[in-house]
Amino acid sequence: MSNLDMSEAIRMLAQEKGLSVDALLQVLVEALASAYKRRPDAADEVQVGVDPDTMEFTFTAYDLDEEGNWVNPRDDTPGKAEMGRIAAQTVRQVMSQRIREVERDRKFEEYANREGDLVTGIIERTEARYALLDLGRVEALLPQAEQVPFERPNRGDRSKAYIVEVRRTAKGPQIVVSRTHPGLIKRLFELEVPEIADGVVEIRACAREPGHRTKIAVWSNDHNVDPVGACVGARGARVRMVVTELRGEKIDIVPFSDDLADFVAKALSPAKVSQVIISDDRTQADVIVPDHQLSLAIGREGQNARLAARLTGVRIDIRSESQLAEGVDSGGYAASLEPEVEYAEGEWVANAETGDMEWHAADGTVVSQAEWAEATGTAEPTSETEASPDGSSEGVETDAEAVEDTSAEQEGENLG
Repeated sequence: MSNLDMSEAIRMLAQEKGLSVDALLQVLVEALASAYKRRPDAADEVQVGVDPDTMEFTFTAYDLDEEGNWVNPRDDTPGKAEMGRIAAQTVRQVMSQRIREVERDRKFEEYANREGDLVTGIIERTEARYALLDLGRVEALLPQAEQVPFERPNRGDRSKAYIVEVRRTAKGPQIVVSRTHPGLIKRLFELEVPEIADGVVEIRACAREPGHRTKIAVWSNDHNVDPVGACVGARGARVRMVVTELRGEKIDIVPFSDDLADFVAKALSPAKVSQVIISDDRTQADVIVPDHQLSLAIGREGQNARLAARLTGVRIDIRSESQLAEGVDSGGYAASLEPEVEYAEGEWVANAETGDMEWHAADGTVVSQAEWAEATGTAEPTSETEASPDGSSEGVETDAEAVEDTSAEQEGENLG
């Protein structure tokens, strides 16, 4: 092989492996040095040099003295025939191994500083304990603990994930990704909302129950930009893209406030709050809500209250106005789960113009009697549709579920 052909071969191999020509030449030099030492009459140490323009190799041999120093340097470059045998042996035994090592190091360095980044990959394999995500040049591990409950990844599906850890292993870098990390929400909004990517709008806090509901608090550094509206987008287009990627997980977007009482009230949206009392140490909030808003403020199985507490960082106790009047101590949230407490998600109101009864839900939604009958199978509201001891009735619960299943963009617009 001529020097020109060798130079072209190295260039093509570097391009195929995704390495630089200099890195590949360094691998070749190390491999040639290793192969040289296998000769029967080889010196103790050797230094291989290469001219990248002419592809001429030089071998400088050294002896070792009693103290381990390199002495007696001399030129010991093999002849062309012998060089051919060394090159063939090197390619088969040493060079491939060194190239793999360099590739592993390069992949690790590529992802080592990307913890917290968003990656897109294709589900390559699914097991009971984990799934493998193909990122192109490397594979990412999606453990079962980092998968959303009831979300079953299928082979061939394209999915986005959040990098939580990059480990160096003997087989190359191991990238651990997550679909449940709150950071995934922030990264997805950065993709869909230019104002967040530019730093005009910030996500100050995020609380998430993966697969069910997420609350985020947003803040604008420009008083001319509405942070909630920017995240929701025109007709909810921006938040809808995030919800689609999260397989329908509901998202509440609330404005951040430096006033803790105001922030707690907004965090409990879509429920309307009458009063918020903050403790002196700012670790607890006593929230008073209208009677018909109590169940909405607490949420299904306490979800809304839990997320609001995580979002604000304070303990939240919720009481209705009736409980306040009756002198119920703070901690009404726990008491409201007792069987004897009754409340509904709204109330029936007669339309002033038509006289027909309408259901006014706690979040402001109005349902006509005909729509109610179609949804619940109940012809008209009766006393049996009063709230049951568990906080809902057969009719009321259906409407409550409709409130819970309101699309994310509508919730965002209501909050804005």
